[in-house]
Amino acid sequence: MATPKTPQTLKSRLKNGETLYGLFLLSNSPTLAEIAGLSGYDYVVVDLEHGPGGISDALACLHALSAARTSAIIRIPDHEPMWVKKSLDIGAQGIMFPMIESQKMAKKVVSYCRYPPNGIRGGAHHVVRASGYGIDNQYLSNIDDKLLIVCQVESEEGVKKIEEIAAVDGVDCVHMGPTDLSISMGYLGDRGNKKVKEMMRTAEKGVLKTTGNGKDKDGGGGAYLGGIATPFDTPEDMRSRGYHMISGALDIAIFRDVCVEDVKRFKGKAVSNDEDLDSIEINENGKEKY
Repeated sequence: MATPKTPQTLKSRLKNGETLYGLFLLSNSPTLAEIAGLSGYDYVVVDLEHGPGGISDALACLHALSAARTSAIIRIPDHEPMWVKKSLDIGAQGIMFPMIESQKMAKKVVSYCRYPPNGIRGGAHHVVRASGYGIDNQYLSNIDDKLLIVCQVESEEGVKKIEEIAAVDGVDCVHMGPTDLSISMGYLGDRGNKKVKEMMRTAEKGVLKTTGNGKDKDGGGGAYLGGIATPFDTPEDMRSRGYHMISGALDIAIFRDVCVEDVKRFKGKAVSNDEDLDSIEINENGKEKY
């Protein structure tokens, strides 16, 4: 019998040189999580910072993503170790920490993800979902190799310290936050400002300097570059500048845009019953398309 292959993790895929494409899930909806996974995203960030949900909501999303064989990253709302412990116990493949501004802060959040003596994570590994409720006997031996730790840099202060943050052992990815960065610079609602773009480029170069463009992290230290696309910075442009984790969309924004366009189309194009019948779309098999 052939030995089944071990599923690749986000961490191993990054080491293999892949550029990963993801989606932020602000709705905390397991249905939308499952659709996102089935659509082919490499990962989904279950957002507990700006989303309305808690750990129970995140668990439902992780169940859906697992069914769709898609990796889940949980963005926790703050730096309390309780959020990290719960997120790891329910089986998140990655943890995203918002607003990291120093090397000291980066080292602290990494310690929340590791068991003693390398960290302070509490032990319930024999019963939690992350270990298959204790069925996975290899869980403790490879958790650090599988877990992706992501630190967000979202302020001027963070950009000043970005090379130190990226060099912290255990920080796998530095994820840029253009919205909060623009706000910290005094440009609320103006992410496309020239000075914001210049600050972003400075930050990007700082991260890439620590990793050799993310090609080899086996020697320890350094991090991959991640970020979220905006109307002023497309996923394609980000990829060309060395980003290896790119979030191209937010579920709420996608749904909002489709709804607004749908209503505009209806209200601006009222049709008679005859016209409506004529407008039914027919697919290539000659059947009506829903």
